[in-house]
Amino acid sequence: MKKSILVFAAMFAIAYNGTAQNRFHLGVKAGANLSKVYDAQGEVFNADSKIGFAVGGFMSIPLGAVLGIQPEVLFSQKGFKSTGKILGNSYTLTRTTNYLDIPIFLAINASKYVSVLAGPQFSYLLSRKDEFGNNLTSVEQVQAFKNDDIRKNMLGVAGGLDINVHPIVIGARVGWDLMKNNGDGTKTTPRYKNVWAQVSVGFRIF
Repeated sequence: MKKSILVFAAMFAIAYNGTAQNRFHLGVKAGANLSKVYDAQGEVFNADSKIGFAVGGFMSIPLGAVLGIQPEVLFSQKGFKSTGKILGNSYTLTRTTNYLDIPIFLAINASKYVSVLAGPQFSYLLSRKDEFGNNLTSVEQVQAFKNDDIRKNMLGVAGGLDINVHPIVIGARVGWDLMKNNGDGTKTTPRYKNVWAQVSVGFRIF
């Protein structure tokens, strides 16, 4: 009797895992971004990468055995670090930008455990913090975005992989902006676009 129960439980687990990928799911995820920026016009703009965090939720909508749609909503930190000199004095600048990211992925289930994702991403700039320092002082400034030079609505593309070990989802993403950050095209703000890589761990709660 015990052996029959164990065999039935094993068969149920295998069947459930095999069909779990083709069901509707809701989940939460958290991870880290490694981000930097590049100049939108191809001019010299030196920036180093910085680490931020990302947290949010996702939804898996199957369109069949192979295809699906996976929208996500994330609070995502991006930005960059840079160094330079003013009047012979060295300085450092660390910019942290907080975004609401909404990617809408087309998901291709390459196997029972691996999904390939790609699609557009809408990003809304929530806030920006600049930390400026030199040998004499350190200044921190949080932008209120009262001027129109900063583009708060951004369109980009993103893609990556999900490793599905139900209910755990391990994700890897890369993405970049398609629009430059200075909305009116002036030089009052440095022209650049965000580019980032992301790793995350998710949990399907439904």
